Amino acid sequence: MTSFSEIKNDIKLKKLSPVYLLMGEEEYFIDNITNLFIQNILTDNEKEFNLNILYGKDTSVEQVISICKKYPLMSSFQIVLIKEAQDLSRSIDSLVNYIKNPLRSTILIINYKHKSLDKRKALFKEILKVGKVFESKRLYDNQVQNWISEKLSLSGYNIDRKSIILINEHLGNDLSKIDNELEKLKTIKKNDKNIVLNDIEMHIGISKEFNNFELRRAIGEKKYNKALLISKYFSQNPNSNPLVVTISTIFNFFNNLLLYHANPNLNQNKIASLLGVNPYFLSEYSIASKNYSLRGVVKIISILRDYDMFSKGVKIKKASPDLLKELICKIINTD
Repeated sequence: MTSFSEIKNDIKLKKLSPVYLLMGEEEYFIDNITNLFIQNILTDNEKEFNLNILYGKDTSVEQVISICKKYPLMSSFQIVLIKEAQDLSRSIDSLVNYIKNPLRSTILIINYKHKSLDKRKALFKEILKVGKVFESKRLYDNQVQNWISEKLSLSGYNIDRKSIILINEHLGNDLSKIDNELEKLKTIKKNDKNIVLNDIEMHIGISKEFNNFELRRAIGEKKYNKALLISKYFSQNPNSNPLVVTISTIFNFFNNLLLYHANPNLNQNKIASLLGVNPYFLSEYSIASKNYSLRGVVKIISILRDYDMFSKGVKIKKASPDLLKELICKIINTD
């Protein structure tokens, strides 16, 4: 397997392989690598004759191979890019004969999104022999938060941890979506390099008082009135605060609290690593562990499983505006 930085280095030094398989769940890195090829390998004039963009659902393997076997015009290379190559999945294995003997002046880029090519297949093994494979995996929450921090830092911006978490809470793990919002934020901020909570609320549309982060904290601290106030706001803004996501956030918190209870002797760094959270949040778990016993946490996790089913319409009780309020009452009244 090849890393993002290795492929960037290939492009920079023009030491190119004849085949690049870019596959996996996270689109952001696949799109970024693809754009690097398009922007840096061919000049604008060369692109007119030597940039071939095909789509899996609109083309055949035979057409791909035919184009790959052509020589570039007035250029050292031609690029053959297959977008949405997963739509070629039934016949993509037929590419193996070309991969065994590729034309060195052709750079075949295969964008295989949302999943990975079966690593047991002959096609995958042949690509590894002559080309490079990049697997783009979905990042976990703590990795997304580090990615946001690093991306802004590289651009010269400062942002506090709570603002980062709020962005992650609201936008999830979709890096393309987060990147768009960060670019918008940087354009608005211009020469002001400090990003604070008010910027997030004003420009990304997240309330700093009414969000899953604050609801989780209120429940952990058994602040009943605050938790109900947030749940009321959520019920009035269901599109921005999907119930399924909120319940999942609460479930993850109590699942981590269970681990916190079960490992009382671990030091701060080890318990943070076990929970997969930033040490910044351990105080929340410390407070919650005093409010909810180990036995109570087990009971709450069972309740949350039921309400997760209710929110999805799987069990008899249907989702309603009062479902979250009802859930909060049951949780906070559990010892």
